[in-house]
Amino acid sequence: MTQQAPFELHLSVKQAAPAIELLQQHCQLSKQQLKQVMHKGAVWLTTGNKTQRLRRAKKELTIGQELHLYYNSDALSDAFTPPQLVADLQEYSVWYKPCGMMSQGSKWGDHSTVARFAEVNLTPQRPAFIVHRLDRATHGLILIAHSKKAVRELTQLFEQRLINKKYQAVVKGQFGEAQEFNQEIDGRSAYTKVTELCYHPDMKASLVDVEIGSGRKHQIRRHLSEAGWPLIGDRLYGGDDTATTNLQLCAYELRFDCPLTLKKQHFNVQPQLIITKD
Repeated sequence: MTQQAPFELHLSVKQAAPAIELLQQHCQLSKQQLKQVMHKGAVWLTTGNKTQRLRRAKKELTIGQELHLYYNSDALSDAFTPPQLVADLQEYSVWYKPCGMMSQGSKWGDHSTVARFAEVNLTPQRPAFIVHRLDRATHGLILIAHSKKAVRELTQLFEQRLINKKYQAVVKGQFGEAQEFNQEIDGRSAYTKVTELCYHPDMKASLVDVEIGSGRKHQIRRHLSEAGWPLIGDRLYGGDDTATTNLQLCAYELRFDCPLTLKKQHFNVQPQLIITKD
């Protein structure tokens, strides 16, 4: 992808024409580059009150529509670590999301997200829908739904707190006895239980096991930081704005009763952290 300054393009359709022709008339990207940008989810089409990604270069536009292009070579880069498929259950799948990968896209594209990767790379190909999220800096297990029914059923499990999620994290200091945190986050109830697994005196850091009863934004990071045990590598809440270590947080286990098959499901991965369990 050509290295040039990020830019946005917003075009009102004045006459019927294929999308790629209209884009070519108003920017310096080649036809091949524009096809890549569209495929990677950085072109949007507004029809009335509805705006959605447009991936078809030959899509015939009609008068009154609006075409939007968001170009950023960094966002469109192919230099990312792909997620790993843990299990394919047809109507949903389980993936290991690496640190640095987003759960879902932005206006600048979605090709490097776990949702789009699943949509393109599963066999047979299926639509992909996010039912819960992991922070970009967090690695670990994430569920992707492939049907509207699976979205509805799995989302309901999360809302009813019927999915058991476990994390491991490395925090500064010696954590000590198990603790529970109930402080609200952004005005909403939040529950986090933390248990020390081991303490590393040379690093002056503890490996902890974490269970959450809610899924608030940055919940684990905020609860632990506010209590005096910031996560190593946390540039946002841990005062580690110059840290070179990745955020030490992994979603390593998921347990639930599948609402589609009624079977018990259990998935886990080995956390990739700087301290491991003895």
